[in-house]
Amino acid sequence: MKFHLKVWRQKDSHSEGTLEDYTAENIPADASFLEMLDIVNNSLTGKDVPPIQFDSDCREGICGSCSLTINGVPHGPGRGTTCQLYMRNFRDGDTITIEPFRADAFPVQRDVVVDRSAFDRIIQAGGYISERSGSAPDANSVPISKTIADKAMDAAACIGCGACAAACPNGSAMLFVSAKVTHLGLLPQGKPEADRRVLGMVRQMDKEGFGNCSNYYACEAVCPAGVPAAFIGRMNREFTAASMKEMAGMTV
Repeated sequence: MKFHLKVWRQKDSHSEGTLEDYTAENIPADASFLEMLDIVNNSLTGKDVPPIQFDSDCREGICGSCSLTINGVPHGPGRGTTCQLYMRNFRDGDTITIEPFRADAFPVQRDVVVDRSAFDRIIQAGGYISERSGSAPDANSVPISKTIADKAMDAAACIGCGACAAACPNGSAMLFVSAKVTHLGLLPQGKPEADRRVLGMVRQMDKEGFGNCSNYYACEAVCPAGVPAAFIGRMNREFTAASMKEMAGMTV
């Protein structure tokens, strides 16, 4: 298969970027999108052209570091990560535009590599849970209903890839933050610090420069883990309740 690529090239975070044209030739239909870029980079290296810089790690759809915007959609067509997107999903001869995730809080480092450490700082702002270390407790010592367990697992599925913020017209990270808040907030182990956690994470999110949610639902549409946008409403209710406690002088 052969493709015409329009790739965002940017020397560093202080330089202006531009789309440059490349040709991807002899690409197997079963190659992943990142394998296609590897083939292109091998060709560029042989011509003494700097290879296209992109992030990847597990290449198994687990870590989410393969953050590319493909034809205007974070991670490309379908629901999944970039590394799990295969070239058979495109037609031979297609023109494919490859850009970095676009969000003010994700500055471009080089080419299509962005700095997503804002997510790390938001998680750090969530603090810890008051859970003893040592041997694992008996499975039946902390009963949790299946409904709660299922919702907590749905929230825990978030891999923090940043596609939600990149897809949102406001650059909002509320789907990511709500997933992290909900995951622990639903479980007994996370309840003692629930108020402190939601206040810390939401405020850190605002500090990082992410936008607010306007219910576009673009975040839910591109999330590779299928995290539901309903968690955002739950987080907003928790944040409001925790803020009122704080204003009333109650310990949070």
